[in-house]
Amino acid sequence: MSKYDYSYEEAAPQRRKTRLELWDMLSIAVLLLTFFIGVYFVLVFLFPNSPLNPLPPNPFDPLAQPTPTITPIQLEPTWTTTPLSLMTETPTLLPTFTLEPSATPFSLVPATKTPTITATPKAPFGATVTYRESTIIHPEAACNWQGIYGTVLDVNNADMLFLTIRLTGFYNEKTINQQTVSGMFPANGKSGFEFFLGSAPISSKGQLFIQLFDQAGLPLSDNVSIDTFNDCSKNLALVRLKKKP
Repeated sequence: MSKYDYSYEEAAPQRRKTRLELWDMLSIAVLLLTFFIGVYFVLVFLFPNSPLNPLPPNPFDPLAQPTPTITPIQLEPTWTTTPLSLMTETPTLLPTFTLEPSATPFSLVPATKTPTITATPKAPFGATVTYRESTIIHPEAACNWQGIYGTVLDVNNADMLFLTIRLTGFYNEKTINQQTVSGMFPANGKSGFEFFLGSAPISSKGQLFIQLFDQAGLPLSDNVSIDTFNDCSKNLALVRLKKKP
């Protein structure tokens, strides 16, 4: 054999030992840290009020009803109970309102008494009374109407508004006590006023009286006597109250 006789069989490679390198250990540490962080957030989400949550939710619920706190009332040493029979309640008065003047008839004089006629010394207003058919004021009523219509004028025949006219006396066996204001019925003048007596004309003599008053309730004229007639041509009494010169 030659001294240069070589064997051509390759030597078997040696197995490389498995070992953890630094980067592998860091990767495992990062995965474990990520896992624990995920578990922590899941616990905080499921139990927000647990000590693990550094920012617990606000325990105040704006929709929740307040919890009543019962504070016992302590009686003072000198406090004495008052029997219910001695306790009185002061009623609260309701507000009142003033009614506006209306033409609704009302009576303040008993039927058994005759109204007192008040004479007004030096009355500044005089009166004239005439009798006509009511169709000049109420043509639709024909003869089924009886009443009084009038006007209030100053010395220059200018209409005077918001003066009070009062009608008192008896009519058809009933007491009459009505009042109205000049200007309420401007059918035949701006200062017109009216009193409705009945739906059928009847006769009476010296039982009805009209008097004029100012806004303070002071009389401006004497009592003016008004007659009524059972006649369709005289079922309206026209009263003209005029200030004297």
